[in-house]
Amino acid sequence: MSAARSANDHVVADQEAVFALLADPATYGVSEPVRRIDTHGAVVFLAGADVYKVKRAVRFSFMDFSTLDKRRHACARELELNRATAPALYLGLTPIVRRDGALHLGGEGEVVEWAVHMARFDETATLDQVLSRQGLSPPLIAALAQAVESAHRQAPVVSGTSGRELRAVARNVVAGLREAPDILPPARVSTLEAAFLEAFDRLEPLLARRAAAGEVRRCHGDLHLRNIARIDGAPVLFDALEFDEGLATIDRLYDLAFLIMDIAQRGLAFAANGLLNRYLIACGEAPPYDGLAALPLFLALRAAIRAQVGAAAVAFRDPAGQAQAGAEARAYLAFAEDALAPRPVKLVAVGGLSGSGKSTLAAALAPHVGPLPGAVHLRSDVERKRLHGTPELERLPQEAYSMEATQQVYAVLRERAEAILAAGHGVIVDAVHQRPDERADIAALAHECGVDFLGLWLEAPVEALTERVEARRGDASDATAEVVRWQAGREAGPLDWARLESTQAPAQLLAQARALLEG
Repeated sequence: MSAARSANDHVVADQEAVFALLADPATYGVSEPVRRIDTHGAVVFLAGADVYKVKRAVRFSFMDFSTLDKRRHACARELELNRATAPALYLGLTPIVRRDGALHLGGEGEVVEWAVHMARFDETATLDQVLSRQGLSPPLIAALAQAVESAHRQAPVVSGTSGRELRAVARNVVAGLREAPDILPPARVSTLEAAFLEAFDRLEPLLARRAAAGEVRRCHGDLHLRNIARIDGAPVLFDALEFDEGLATIDRLYDLAFLIMDIAQRGLAFAANGLLNRYLIACGEAPPYDGLAALPLFLALRAAIRAQVGAAAVAFRDPAGQAQAGAEARAYLAFAEDALAPRPVKLVAVGGLSGSGKSTLAAALAPHVGPLPGAVHLRSDVERKRLHGTPELERLPQEAYSMEATQQVYAVLRERAEAILAAGHGVIVDAVHQRPDERADIAALAHECGVDFLGLWLEAPVEALTERVEARRGDASDATAEVVRWQAGREAGPLDWARLESTQAPAQLLAQARALLEG
């Protein structure tokens, strides 16, 4: 859509009288002003403890609310879908009726419009606003990943899909991008289209296998930060996509990709990578590693959709906001281009005694390894807990650290790393790696998989290591000062990994690791 076109070009009915009713405090018997929020597809009214959401009477290439019946169906479907993840928020479907020559909210009369009735929550609790105030902490990212994985686990599996449906979505998105030539440069759109075609030609067999395996489900479909709120301390998913079943009947990693893209596009690469890793951990015994091959495509398509929607929404902005909206649409286009850009696949191993900062460095380095949003971070402490069916923060008995148990942990790390590399994704393996055979085995895996390998060995004085492990709180590691001293008494053998002093400033340590990675 051209920025010069009016929003009215897509409006098919006059709803101003309905909007005036819902904007009037007297409608609800409240004294404070009603807050109105406008989007390209809906108008939301916040009044006292209540929220009423009306679908706009609009028709776009990607969304059609052009008739009263279509808007009623969309409202009813929104209510049904969102009660699965946010039952306390979604209260019912309310008609706007004409009675005695006037409009009324609810009651008897001729129905002229429909509204979704919701319980109001603190609108500053949506995660985009939480982010702007205080960022996304690792515990919040972990809780968010758990909430999304839980929703996916409960989402109905949809049979009869082939994995080819997304190609049609991409085709429609490209057509939508071309409707805004004065916002989105046509040459770049054509280049993106070619990249999409190449990716689909390469990945459609994988998408078909994942569909046959039950990975295509009726998902949220519109999973970004503004559609998740922190309520009573926990992330709550709401406002699931209701107007197109096809757009929400998708691979679960494509659903997750929207949220990863939304975070990464804001420049928060660490949080975006953390979300992917915490989601994979939440999947437990069967993380969808094969789907990582399609993740860059998923991210690019999600960003392209946001570019399309952003360009379409320009006409709904006031003149001062149109330039900003156009810039945002172009930023999404740039993200889509970047996501599809080829990146080398690498295996990085981080070793060192307990307390040397392996996990901290691995997590910081992960966003810089391989395709977006960065490497999968495999951590021996987490895998050991999983193998024993023990929560991450619960201490394991001593027998879980026997030589046999430790060998099993390293074998699982290599097995999982191999699956990730087979998907064309980067991986960082974080474990002590004190024995020469442990280091040799992980390096050999990289050679067998045909990818570059980087081994990093972190060093620090024993006193510093013991201080660190004694100060740990809320971490998967069970290491104690006694364990550190025991490790320090063992021989590591010849070391051909890059040795880094881990007591230096974290930023400096990361810079050194990145230089080795890119060298």
